[in-house]
Order: sequence, then C-alpha cells, then structure tokens
Amino acid sequence: MANYAIGDIQGCYDSLCRLLELCEFNAAHDRIWLVGDLVNRGPKSLETLRLIKSLGPAAVTVLGNHDLYLLMVAEGGAKFRAKDDTLQAIFDAPDCSELLDWLRQQPLCYTEDDYCMVHAGLLPQWTASQARALSSEVEAALRGPDYRQFLKNLWGSDPAGWSDELSGWPRLRVIVNAMTRMRFCTPEGIMEFKAKGKLSNTPAGHIPWFDAPNPRYADSVLITGHWSALGLKVLPHFLALDSGCLWGGHLTAVRLEDRSVFQVNCSAEEAQPLD
Repeated sequence: MANYAIGDIQGCYDSLCRLLELCEFNAAHDRIWLVGDLVNRGPKSLETLRLIKSLGPAAVTVLGNHDLYLLMVAEGGAKFRAKDDTLQAIFDAPDCSELLDWLRQQPLCYTEDDYCMVHAGLLPQWTASQARALSSEVEAALRGPDYRQFLKNLWGSDPAGWSDELSGWPRLRVIVNAMTRMRFCTPEGIMEFKAKGKLSNTPAGHIPWFDAPNPRYADSVLITGHWSALGLKVLPHFLALDSGCLWGGHLTAVRLEDRSVFQVNCSAEEAQPLD
C-alpha cells in the first residue's frame, strides 16, 4: 500500500489521470491524499469531481477555497464570475446535486499518524489535534440542515485572528480562512489576505504562515497546497505541493512512505494565463 499526496488539481483532469498512471496508482490498495482546490479554472472540473468521488476510501481530500466557492455559488453565497470560472458544466450535470452533496461531506483538515493535511495552512496557536477539532465545527455546519445559511455567511476576512472566545459565524470564518486562504500572517497569527505571489511580496510586519516562531503544530508534518508561487517544497515537517499545474507548471505527487516525487507537465489545453 502506498499513499500519494497530490497538489492542487483545479479541474486539470487529464494531468491528474497521467499522474496517477505515472505513480502506478491502484485504488485496490493505494490511496491519494488531495490538498483541495479540486475544481475551477481548469477545463474539466466535472470529470475531476466524478473521478475522485468514484474512488471512495482510496481518495482522501480536504476542501480548498475554490471548492468552497463552488458550494457558495451553488447556494447564492457568492457571485458567479463566468469569465474566470469553469464550473458551469458541474451545474448543468445530471449528477450535480449528488456531487455537491459529496463535496459538502469533505473536511477542512485531515490528520493521520504524524500528518496533518490542510489546503492553505494553520495558525501558530493551533496544534494539529486542535485544528482537526476546529475543522469538525465547520464540517458540522456544512453537513447540517442550515448549511445554506453557513455558506452565505462565510465570505469575508474579519476577524483576521484567532481567539478561543470567538463564536458563531466569525469563529467559523476564521477557521475557514486560515485553512483555505492564508498565505501571510504576523508572528502572532493575524492574517493578511491582500498579498499574493512570491515570498518577496511578503508585507511589512508579516511572515509566511509556516515561518511563525514556535508554532504549536511543530511536532506534525503539514501537507498543504494553495500557494503556487511558493512552488514544491519537500521538507522534514512540511510538504507544499501546489506546483502550478493550472498555470503551465506541474501536477505533483509525493509518496509519503519514502518522499519520492512524481510530476507531470500541464497540457497545453489546461494551462491558463497567469493573473
């Protein structure tokens, strides 16, 4: 049995299929760990969702910001940006409701042994076990009868930092923003959402989230995606797997048992112009 952690797919279904073939993935005894952003911008989001759903327990995934955006658009919590989005095929599909219901069941954070997988990152105040517990609060909202109300209250960047005293929508919003959107924060864990791009774009007074001093998650191995400009990083306690497939880069898998790296080039049909 092998476990392959795979970076952001974003609808690049053909690249995903080629990567699974390169890894000699066998769903009968292997597993893939997906860091989220399964959909959007790439040309085959529908096919991607169908494939991953069909794999059942052989595919472990967490939600990324684009996956949540899909759910929000479906429920009127966000405006559909038709020019940039490639989600219409999902909405037009006969199994749309089934796919969206499946997506709502996925977690923000997945932990197993020493590994902790989230799409974007963790705030320095959180241990991996605490992050998993906080993720379960969001999961309860997404899976519950009031999930539409949750999705309509999800958008926004306030509050920017964590407090154990937070409750209601603000509490859930901070959890979601840290785990699906964060790139930079202050050493104390106050998030900043305007800056993107390379580490050279780090705003004054801020640091990349993974450089926070003495984070409480330090005894875990974090697996993340989200930050394509950061590129592939395979470090003892940190795997950053978004290698920019959508933008003409690569789709990457790392075999967790030995840290072997597998990559395929993005196809010309999938590559999008850089923002």
